[in-house]
Amino acid sequence: MTIRYPNGRKYTQTQPTHNLSPIRKHTYSNRGMSLEEELNETNQYYLTHNIACVHKKPTPLQIVKVDYPKRSAAVIKEAYFKQPSTTDYNGVYKGKYIDFEAKETRNKTSFPLQNFHLHQIKHMKEVLAHSGIAFVIIKFTLYDEFYLLEAKHIITFWDRQEAGGRKSITKEEIEEYGYLLQCGYHPRIDYIHTLDTLYFS
Repeated sequence: MTIRYPNGRKYTQTQPTHNLSPIRKHTYSNRGMSLEEELNETNQYYLTHNIACVHKKPTPLQIVKVDYPKRSAAVIKEAYFKQPSTTDYNGVYKGKYIDFEAKETRNKTSFPLQNFHLHQIKHMKEVLAHSGIAFVIIKFTLYDEFYLLEAKHIITFWDRQEAGGRKSITKEEIEEYGYLLQCGYHPRIDYIHTLDTLYFS
């Protein structure tokens, strides 16, 4: 199926850090899962255990081409996003609105800023302006490492790029300004533990 942005450009899904805790549980059984799958599993754990209510945002689509190979079945062949998407996840934790984007990369030393869109940066600024909590979870696939980077830092790196600076964030910068997330089985990616330390301690 072909999916396009409102401007007609073809949508391509991208493959897709000071250390808050020196202890990190490695779980090799989860290798091969996408970041979205891992976060969905994590959020389901939080919901089931009444810890937080966080969901992936649905993306509204405008269907423009459908094939009917037989009367009892329809196959969508082409669709457009009805509007630019904001970020991937939102919800509530301890009475605070949280909103975040999830990105992964196979790069070893940096994270390309081209993985973000201007409307996503604007959205994160708006969340911060209304005292919400906004951040990005970045997965370095080759290392099986996950970092939480607050939106204020993403905005700073984006503005640096707009001023003619680097078009990526180095892994060293993510390690300096972000937080290495604890990983395990239940939950898989414990970002709530990091939020507790940053905003609720």
